[in-house]
Amino acid sequence: MAITMIITGAGRGIGCEIALRGAKELLGMGMKVNLVLISRSRGAALNNTADAARALGASVLSLLGDIGDESFLREIVHESAERFGGIDILINNAGSARISLLQDLKPEEITGFINANLSSHVILTSLALPYLLKSENSPRIINISSVWGNVGASCETVYSAAKGGINAFTKALAKELAPMGIPVNAVAFGLIDTEMNSHLSQQELEALCEDIPAGRPGSTEEAAEAVIALLKSSPYLTGQIITLDGGWT
Repeated sequence: MAITMIITGAGRGIGCEIALRGAKELLGMGMKVNLVLISRSRGAALNNTADAARALGASVLSLLGDIGDESFLREIVHESAERFGGIDILINNAGSARISLLQDLKPEEITGFINANLSSHVILTSLALPYLLKSENSPRIINISSVWGNVGASCETVYSAAKGGINAFTKALAKELAPMGIPVNAVAFGLIDTEMNSHLSQQELEALCEDIPAGRPGSTEEAAEAVIALLKSSPYLTGQIITLDGGWT
């Protein structure tokens, strides 16, 4: 059995870890694994992920482009189906964040953040759905969210709004697709040790960790493990926002 999995934001951090751990898990189950790895502007990092996945035994298609561009989203779906014959798993992971007061953001910046963190995922999912509906290989959709989509964050208003939208999108689509046996879930991450949080000073990081009962950030390995658990779960588990935050929220 061959499984084709699309992962956006696969050049670094959580996306890279999901790709490699997901491939290893599925290959260990005796499946042939086809990975479609997407990144916006990190060609070297994406190539490293692709090379590591190939070394594990996966077939890889890597595509570099802006998921905020609808034509690129169409290219992702077309190239995936053309190369591998279909789509079985979609993991919407790509996103971007910025610390800023809402009043300091220009309208075009707000639109860009909404596109990167919400609209692009909804559109890509809609384009991939015809193939997911035809899949006979336990198709599923996993969206990557944030605790700020659950509770909101000052100075990350637009990011919080977009991730809250991801949560609502997940729950609504799960209801649409449950009759077809396609589970749709999201993982809402708290503070994870990734490059996205590299802007934090050591003092800021320590202050955040004081508020986290676990006393530390999560690792990308732990983040990927949560996603892999959803890949292996029963399709009866659907419409859920799984929070991984060390007890923070």
